[in-house]
Amino acid sequence: MLDSPIREHLDTLLQAMADDKFLILTGAGISTPSGIPDYRDSDGVRRGRQPMMYQEFLAAPESRRRYWARAMLGWPRVRKARPNAAHEALATLQQRGRISALITQNVDTLHDQAGSHDVIELHGSLHRVLCLDCGQRSERDAIQRQMEAHNPYLSGVDAVQAPDGDTLLDPAFEARFQVPQCPHCAGERMKPDVVFFGENVAQPTAARALAAAENAAGLLVVGSSLMAYSAFRLCRVIAERGKPLMAINLGKTRADDLLDLKIEGSCEELLPWLVEELGR
Repeated sequence: MLDSPIREHLDTLLQAMADDKFLILTGAGISTPSGIPDYRDSDGVRRGRQPMMYQEFLAAPESRRRYWARAMLGWPRVRKARPNAAHEALATLQQRGRISALITQNVDTLHDQAGSHDVIELHGSLHRVLCLDCGQRSERDAIQRQMEAHNPYLSGVDAVQAPDGDTLLDPAFEARFQVPQCPHCAGERMKPDVVFFGENVAQPTAARALAAAENAAGLLVVGSSLMAYSAFRLCRVIAERGKPLMAINLGKTRADDLLDLKIEGSCEELLPWLVEELGR
């Protein structure tokens, strides 16, 4: 049962989306019910240690060894994650022509698995690996098999899961790790096909996201603190054009002073309600 304040806010959102197609922007909060940890708490403060920066990853083989040792242990949980009711609700809205486009900051492909199409992956996907030497991409499962075959000593090691497929691994396990080699050129500068902290969103992706914001009647943020500028700038575009900017999010967002409406509730519960009501 929805309490009265949330129900009133939902009615406002429902009225706004009844006749206009909103752009949807999702963040980590939509995937936490699927078992994937997020980076920030309800106040927008980053949890735990600083993630590896792009410049650090590029700078030294030791950094890439550390990254891949931890990521090899973290991948199975990401790989097994399945869409939840919120992902499925957004896929239904898209199939019914109720939204203009779907942008996600997440790198887990759960929107695609739920049935959404033409998803704008603002920060890439962990399901692909990019070779920085030859520019070719490979499926992560193939790279995972290679790492497991070359590093059997890590079999059975239990590591605490961290955001984006990372883990908390004792450095003692990292020293003799064999990093993956590119299946195309045998290079050892392999990188997950995601936007690292300190790295810019690819220009074509940023342009596509910006166009989606400019063409939308409004924007609904789902499960994001909007601390990443690549997402926050889309909110600013919407607000500057006088379009409705709304959010379903538990806790603080960077755009709180721009929002026309914020519903502090579970997107896994509220989005299915929205689908049902819009379908009446």
